[in-house]
Amino acid sequence: MIIIPAIDIINGKCVRLTKGDYALQTIYNEDPVEVAKQFAGAGFKRLHIVDLDGAKAGKICNMAVLENIAAAVNMVIDFGGGVKQVSDVRSVLDAGASIVTIGSLAVKHPEILEEWLMEFGAEHFLIGADVLDENIKISGWLEDGGVNIFDFVDRMTGLGVNQIFCTDISRDGMMQGPSIDLYKKIILQHPEINLVASGGVSNIDDVKKLEDTRCSGVIIGKAIYENRITLDELMTLNP
Repeated sequence: MIIIPAIDIINGKCVRLTKGDYALQTIYNEDPVEVAKQFAGAGFKRLHIVDLDGAKAGKICNMAVLENIAAAVNMVIDFGGGVKQVSDVRSVLDAGASIVTIGSLAVKHPEILEEWLMEFGAEHFLIGADVLDENIKISGWLEDGGVNIFDFVDRMTGLGVNQIFCTDISRDGMMQGPSIDLYKKIILQHPEINLVASGGVSNIDDVKKLEDTRCSGVIIGKAIYENRITLDELMTLNP
């Protein structure tokens, strides 16, 4: 299981939200590039970047931050937030990301996602599933996606998707532990996918528990920024 540190961006700064609420944001660093360098220097190979401004506006807002991070570190970067057009996908990949994160569009317009998968290859996409009580939420977690997580994963694998990350909204930013049972249920039904856990990780024991679920990765943000887990601790587990 690979450990993937997260950088969330608002107004060019590194922040974290609580339960996705933009009104409950904490600025952790004015310079996301410096944060990325710290992760790279610690030995991490993957990085998860979210353009929160872009997610809210429906268009990419922090492309320059992605370009600057990609130029500064040698990491496999996935980037999402505001990717709506095929030109956005090209721009994100051209800016230095290896993987484009897609959320609401995969729920609302799977036919568009299918076209992108065919054009760019499934290996260049990470599909985000934001879940509350096993149901998908979209548009910044404000709307019901009209499908449960298990049917959604069925749809995605049917399109050829092989990388999905799942966030339990009720746990995101709360540091009350990840949704172990939910991930086990998903993997039991779809052992073929690479499922990345997201949300709720509060300590190193949470990470060890996730290893037992056979998740392929875990995205960690707030626990790192609030020093609940040290980078050295994580690197002892990171392959």
